[in-house]
Amino acid sequence: MEILVASAIGLLAACGVYLMLRARTFAVVLGLTFFSYAVNLFIFATGRLAVGVPSLVADGATSWADPLPQALVLTAIVIGLATTGFVVELALRARDQAGTDHVDGAEPGAGEREA
Repeated sequence: MEILVASAIGLLAACGVYLMLRARTFAVVLGLTFFSYAVNLFIFATGRLAVGVPSLVADGATSWADPLPQALVLTAIVIGLATTGFVVELALRARDQAGTDHVDGAEPGAGEREA
């Protein structure tokens, strides 16, 4: 189970970094979202990957999951959703004003003259 979660975190982080390095705003927003998912999974995994154990200490329980990473991830999901909505709105507004979705506001090669 640990290998699967570690692979998922690595794949999401790699896809997120790759998309953040693209020159289009939608790809950058999607990359930020993937990277935040990877960070959320990492934080969640720090609370021990255990199946069938209570998140709070019960009477006679020998092991339990740490509830702090769960609370942190729930908070991060809400903040990430709000931030993603804000960044999408900024990207749409920039596209309306610049006429392109390139992150620099101009298409590559648009300023060069043909000889």
